[in-house]
Amino acid sequence: MTERRTRWGILATGGMAATFVADLVDMPDAEIVAVASRSAESAKAFADRFGIPRAYGDWDSLARDEDLDVVYVATPHSAHRAAAGLMLESGRNVLCEKPFTLNGREARELVALARDNGRFLMEAMWMYCNPMVRRLKALVDDGAIGEVRSVQADFGLEGPFPASHRLRDPALGGGALLDLGVYPVSFAQLLLGEPSDIAARAVLSEEGVDLQTGALLSWDGGALASLHCSIVGGTAASASVTGSKGRIDIPYGFFFPDRFTLHRSGRDPEEFTADPADGPRSSLKHEAAEVMRALRAGETESPLVPLDGTLAVMRTLDTIRDRVGVRYPGEGARAPEVTPA
Repeated sequence: MTERRTRWGILATGGMAATFVADLVDMPDAEIVAVASRSAESAKAFADRFGIPRAYGDWDSLARDEDLDVVYVATPHSAHRAAAGLMLESGRNVLCEKPFTLNGREARELVALARDNGRFLMEAMWMYCNPMVRRLKALVDDGAIGEVRSVQADFGLEGPFPASHRLRDPALGGGALLDLGVYPVSFAQLLLGEPSDIAARAVLSEEGVDLQTGALLSWDGGALASLHCSIVGGTAASASVTGSKGRIDIPYGFFFPDRFTLHRSGRDPEEFTADPADGPRSSLKHEAAEVMRALRAGETESPLVPLDGTLAVMRTLDTIRDRVGVRYPGEGARAPEVTPA
């Protein structure tokens, strides 16, 4: 790619796609050229709303559109494998929403497709691209709190969600873990890597999805992570990282923080706050900027959201589901191909 604007295609027209596009339209180096949905009416309405030139009522047309540089996949995660796979097989670069797929098997298939076709692929883990999260990780990596001993993180929504809601629908990969728990798990693994052992408990709905899940992750070096997610109770959505020489506390919204506090023995607490120039804390522009940077550099994956890290998170989510007994249609009696770390 040259320094011209990056041409985006958008696959899906739901709330997540609208949120992403609303941020993307304000980026001077981005151009949204096409949108696709399984409904021509939905695609046209979305295109009219955001001034997008081309609207397709099927996925194949977007896959064949050579006048774009990357496709953002924002379908329900139960369709990520099919949607992102079609784009990769057609030679498109892909930014795929989180959770990356339903399970590790599907994730490995997408990564293999991207690597076999020499295409860019990244999970839309916007937390990893957030400037404050990057700053926190740099502090931890530089030894600001010593050796990490424990991580605590939670994310829960108050609900209640009716049985008809997508969060309760097994066919759509419903439950707290994949929609919300992916954040605490990804946060812990950003700092500690893949765990060596996992214990978990959950409360399941009548449909068989997890209403709330607690997981205890452990590492051979002695670190522990206590993680919780819920769709039956709003939580603090906060996080804390404790090390041998200090602690970092992140208040509400740990996955898109605007501040955090560093505590070190014998020193006053240090408050770190976001740069106003970085925009609203909820902005998705940082992940979009990372995609465009990588494409301009000719990279096929992002060092901020590496594919091996995405696969490791999917293995952890698979193992947690296996521990608590959540199965999705077509997966059989066990969560597929749980791979111990």
